Order: sequence, then C-alpha cells, then structure tokens
Amino acid sequence: MNAHRTSVYLLVVTVIGLIVLGLVMLSSTSAYAPESHGSAMFLLKRQVVWLGIGMVVCAMAAALDYHHLQKTWWIWFLLSVFLLALCFVPHICHRINGSRRWINIGVTFQPSEFAKLAAVVTVAWWFARDEAYSRQFLRGFVAPLVASGVLMGLIAPEVDMGTTALIGTTTFLLMFIAGTRLVYLVPTVASGFVALIFVALKMPQRFGRMMAFMYPEKYPTEAYQTVQGLIALGSGGVEGLGLGNGRQKMMYLPFAHTDFIFPVVGEELGLRITLVVVFTYIVFILCGAIIAMRARDRFGMLLGFGIVVIIALQAAVNIGVTTALLPNKGLPLPFISYGGSNLVFCLLGVGILINIYRQGLNEQDDQKNSVVMRARTRNARRVVRL
Repeated sequence: MNAHRTSVYLLVVTVIGLIVLGLVMLSSTSAYAPESHGSAMFLLKRQVVWLGIGMVVCAMAAALDYHHLQKTWWIWFLLSVFLLALCFVPHICHRINGSRRWINIGVTFQPSEFAKLAAVVTVAWWFARDEAYSRQFLRGFVAPLVASGVLMGLIAPEVDMGTTALIGTTTFLLMFIAGTRLVYLVPTVASGFVALIFVALKMPQRFGRMMAFMYPEKYPTEAYQTVQGLIALGSGGVEGLGLGNGRQKMMYLPFAHTDFIFPVVGEELGLRITLVVVFTYIVFILCGAIIAMRARDRFGMLLGFGIVVIIALQAAVNIGVTTALLPNKGLPLPFISYGGSNLVFCLLGVGILINIYRQGLNEQDDQKNSVVMRARTRNARRVVRL
C-alpha cells in the first residue's frame, strides 16, 4: 500500500521536474530560434500555452474514470483514422521538412500523437474482453495486430517511420504482457525488423541516415546533426559550460530546441544532469509499472503499461539517437522537447495513470470496508445468540 502511494507521488514529482527542465532549456535554446517568429521567447511562450492545455487535460483524465475509455474505444479509434487521413488532404495538411505529419484546423497539431493513445486503448480493450483471447491465433494475435496496423498504415506514408515503429513496438509489448504466445510474436518481430530495414533502404533520406550511423566519416552531410550533438555533449564535460553558455545551439546544431535538446542539456549543465535526466525517466517507468500492476482490472493494467511503454520508448529512442547509439530519427524527448502535441499527449498519459492509481486505491478501500462489514456482521450475530 505504501509503495503504491509513494509511486504516484514520485511519478508526479518526476514529471514536474522534467517539465521545469524543459522550460529552462527552451528559454536557453529558443533565443536562437528562427528569426521568422519575431520574438526570441516566442517558442517558450507557445510551449507554456500548450503546457496549460496539457495540465487541464491531465486534471480531467485524473478525475474521470478511465473505464470511459474502455466503453468509447471505437470513438478514439475512428477519430484517429479520420484525423490521420486529413494529413493527406490539401490545404489541411501542413508540411514541415518534407513530411505531412501535421494538420491545421484552426490549430496545428500532429494526429499521430492522438493515434498513440488510440492504439493503446484499442489493444487494451480487446485483451480485456476475454483473457482466453490471448492464447488464440486469430483473436490474440491477428486481430490486435490488424487494428494497430490500420493506424500504422496511415502514419508511415506521412512520412513518420519513427512513430510507426513506436506504435508497432508498443503493440507487441502489450500483446506479450497480455499473454500472446511467443511462437506468434518472435517471427513477426524479426520479419517486421527486416521489413523496416528494407523500406529504409528504398527511401534515399532514410538510407542516408542508416549509412551515416554506420559510417559517419563517409557521410558527413547526413551525420552532421549527430556529430554536432556529440560535440555538444563532449564540450559540456562533467560540469557543463553553464546555463545559457552553450555554443552548439547558436545555429550549429539543427533542432536544438526539439529533437536534439538532450545534447544541449549535456553541454550547458554537464554529465551529472544528463545522468539525472536518464535516472528520472527510469523512476517514471518504475512508478508507472507499479501503478499499472496495482490496477483494479485487466483493462487498467494493460492501459497503464501501454502508456508507460510508449513514453519510455520515445525517451529511449531520443536519448539513443542524440548519443549516436541509434540511427537518426526525429522523436522528441518527452516533457522536455518543444512540441505542443507531444506534451499534451504525455500529460494526458500521466493523468490516466493517476486515475488508474485512484481507482485501484478505491478498490482496496472497498475490500477493506467489505472485510470490516463482514466482521461486524459476525460480531452482531454472536451478540444476538448470547
């Protein structure tokens, strides 16, 4: 019980810490954002607005029973399909750097962030219907894979291979947690990995990134961003150059305020703080896992694990890319990188985790009250007999 309660407090503290660090680093890097915004603090102000929206969404998710997601899963799924389809509609889709991941319907956002939640909710709902489905080929393997495949099939052509792989990996991990047989999962994961490499080889930009990852000295143009990120981390050393004193953000490191904000943290605040950031994400994972394991039902357990997995994988990929451990892929660092859609999604996930905790706590209280009532009833019967 104490571990359960402590886990939600630590979860909230870690999230607040990451958000504060993100705002501090954004204030440092946004001063060198493109001049087209007209103000050095434009990105920071906009992130604060998204943070306010995210906090409201988080509070609502924490207050409303997460079982509403279970009942309305199909709405989330169909709405995700509709929003993802808008990415291919002229005058609505918003292209950035050759990708059509954004839509503009009065406000610009990424539908793929919405699709992450839809995928997790759909898979959790399916396996919560009947635990026996997990061991069956059609119901425990093909059906959830097809559902997630619809979303991935719309995200991949945007082009957003990172989010596609993220949803696919989360789906497989949820299927594993739900009890799907490994004889179905392992060959599919292996073939999917091969297919991902094949597709990357057929796309010049992705092929260049893979070659730059393996041979950075032979592909200096493609490896430029990664090399600049390593220079930033190396320049910071253990102590760091001091907040605001980083040099790579001065138009040397592309996307220093979004995908590559982690190297700027290392350059200005040093190795110690970067290790603290990594440790903070580990604490977030452990606390989220404890909350998911203490959920009052199977749907809550799978939903909680899905949210933890999809945020944790995103953080792992971002840190792996910026430290040259993985090929370059544009995924933001949760709670820290600039980006309203991702920040709102992550805070929504935190709100759902808090609600799963609250529902699990209520169930424990109900069980305690039930035990007390049964004890009082037995004592009353004894008094009557006497």
